[in-house]
Amino acid sequence: MPIQTPDWVKHAVFYQIFPDRFARTTRTDLPPAMQVPLEDWDSAPTIQGYKGGDLWGVAERLDYIQSLGVTAIYFTPIFQSACNHRYHTHDYYQIDPLLGGNEAFFDLLEAAHDRNLKVVLDGVFNHASRGFFYFNDILENGPHSPWLDWFRVEGWPLSAYDGDRPANYEGWWDNRALPEFNHDNPQAREYIMRIGEYWIEQGIDGWRLDVPFDVKTEGFWVEFRSRVKAINPEAYIVGEVWTDASEWLQGDQFDGVMNYLFTGPAIAFTAKDRVSMPIVESVSYSPYPALDAKGYAEKIEALLNLYDWEIQQTQLNLLSSHDIARALSVASEDVTSFLLATLLLLTFPGAPSIYYGDEVGLPGKLDPDCRRVFPEQASWNQQVLKTHKALIALRHAHPALRTGKYQTLAAEGNCYVFSRILEKEMIVVAVNTGEAAVQVRLADMAVESGKVLYGEGTVEWLGDRTAMLDIPARTGMILGSA
Repeated sequence: MPIQTPDWVKHAVFYQIFPDRFARTTRTDLPPAMQVPLEDWDSAPTIQGYKGGDLWGVAERLDYIQSLGVTAIYFTPIFQSACNHRYHTHDYYQIDPLLGGNEAFFDLLEAAHDRNLKVVLDGVFNHASRGFFYFNDILENGPHSPWLDWFRVEGWPLSAYDGDRPANYEGWWDNRALPEFNHDNPQAREYIMRIGEYWIEQGIDGWRLDVPFDVKTEGFWVEFRSRVKAINPEAYIVGEVWTDASEWLQGDQFDGVMNYLFTGPAIAFTAKDRVSMPIVESVSYSPYPALDAKGYAEKIEALLNLYDWEIQQTQLNLLSSHDIARALSVASEDVTSFLLATLLLLTFPGAPSIYYGDEVGLPGKLDPDCRRVFPEQASWNQQVLKTHKALIALRHAHPALRTGKYQTLAAEGNCYVFSRILEKEMIVVAVNTGEAAVQVRLADMAVESGKVLYGEGTVEWLGDRTAMLDIPARTGMILGSA
């Protein structure tokens, strides 16, 4: 059976939002649960503190989001929780009251859909939290709880808070704040399936699945996909898998994964020895050691050979996320490196994802620093913003940049050149990460002529489908067929 993925994702540009840090609403008629003391908006983020960003605040920024060329929003968790990142879920059917609750979410969802913006939510279905009702009942009633088998209890008494005593239940990575579901229990499994169905029925456009590789129950994600797709065949299901995800990308589980296998090489090639090692050595992607063009080409060829082309077109490509240091900081705040990586991101097969603030040059090291608040306009880097808008506009204007076949044309020294070809349209992207200008001769081109669409380089057509590219040091260019 051929693999089928949502067509809209192939043409999408995502914007990832960490809700507590993006925008506070300007509304004054707030519910009591939102009228609470908050951290100062402009102070440094903390592990446990709340800044008070909310979903009405996001709705008020949709003009800005749409002005970037974004067509889809991925939210990190928004369900009721007792932490600012909301990966500790208390209630999967209630939006967190500090975000505005269900009312704010449905207002936002309607406003987004009115603008043809898709909305994808984060599904944390491997584990819940100590405050999740069914686990909390076990804490209260011990072996008498009717939901005992929904979790993996190993002994008594349970110790949910005292680290000097054994927890006696399985928590994600031994974190007693995150009790793991027993996915082998039919009722627990059915409960999660119904959550997946419910929010699709409410109108969301897909699920990003947190740590899906930790769910070991055979057939779990196959059933999840089947039930979600039965409601909306175009719903996007994307998993958080940092390494080779072939096991989940055979067409029966996910449509794509967060493509960290692109992230690492893209930064290693563009930032090279500027990569700040202290903020990348402890995480599960590798923007090091430095790559030359040949090394980058080999990494990309291996990545493109991993999965079916239908899957490649619906991968979620990224440079930054809430789990890693922001790409600008990884590159030691070298803007040129970051913009060259952004050029690669926005011309690569799959759906590019911009982590809120990256587009205006927001730095950030490891958590919680990578979760800073969205900055005031006075501190935006206008060059970075202009570049993002220009590259996103080019992606929307040229179908070849979205679904065209990918071919490496040259990989010499620090200059990498590739093409995207769709029917009669050819786009050529050249990136020179070196300290000297280079000249690259391209023969046997698919077209006889073309012009520079982006960048500072020049092209001379020599006849017989041969082009000579002149690319200044540490720049990139995009060439389009005439």
